[in-house]
Amino acid sequence: MRKRQLTPTIVLFEVEAPTVAKKVEPGQFVIVRKDEKSERIPLTVMDFDRERGTITIVVQNVGYSSALINEMEEGSNFLDFVGPLGVASEIENYGTVVCVGGGVGNAPIFPIARALKQAGNRVITVIGARTADLLILEEELQSVSDELVVSTNDGSKGIQGMVTDGLVHALKQGPVAAVWAIGPMIMMKAVCDYTRPSGIKTIVSMNPIMVDGTGMCGACRVGVGNETKFACVDGPEFDGHLVDFDLAMQRLAYYRDEENRARARLECDCEGGHH
Repeated sequence: MRKRQLTPTIVLFEVEAPTVAKKVEPGQFVIVRKDEKSERIPLTVMDFDRERGTITIVVQNVGYSSALINEMEEGSNFLDFVGPLGVASEIENYGTVVCVGGGVGNAPIFPIARALKQAGNRVITVIGARTADLLILEEELQSVSDELVVSTNDGSKGIQGMVTDGLVHALKQGPVAAVWAIGPMIMMKAVCDYTRPSGIKTIVSMNPIMVDGTGMCGACRVGVGNETKFACVDGPEFDGHLVDFDLAMQRLAYYRDEENRARARLECDCEGGHH
């Protein structure tokens, strides 16, 4: 229905999917496939409109299939749009909460921040990116937060430093009941390392490799405490202090060679016309 380029590599799509929009809650995700030859890609839901029957997703150009999705234009169709999958966020009135978004993680943190605000929490949102021009959805997050803290690695906007520097700033303002962090694995691990000593409840959204999204293939295993959980049916949100991030990061690297080959193939197709 609508396409909006957020950065050179990140695109927002509003998709007509009334059956998904009817049921979806913050924290849940969908799995999409562009056409018969596409991989199935899990994407967290950024927004939903039950009246209009739409779901908003944000896609970052990270591999072959996401690059092809980002070339889609308004009026074209997805072959599959499956959801809502996963367990919704636990939204209640905790008091003061901090929502941390890193990079494209700003998209899934948005409906969570909005729901927490609607539940009566004081919401401080911390977002970070490498540079100011890579920050996405800043206005949207500002509109659902009591305070927005921005950090950029190069200092081109807000606090200079990592997103954890923004978190430090937010936590200085008084007691915080819970933290939600969504972004690259390494960022979520850094947030958890920072909140662990003070024991602040910290929830992360895991985005491991998924295949079927219904708990059958086991590809999205994550170590949580001393147990193995499946991000697709037990998550995607888990207690960040119990997640084995080292194992999770190792897993994400499993298919790096295949991903690089697929990307090279895409570049070669683009340069030489499609074969």
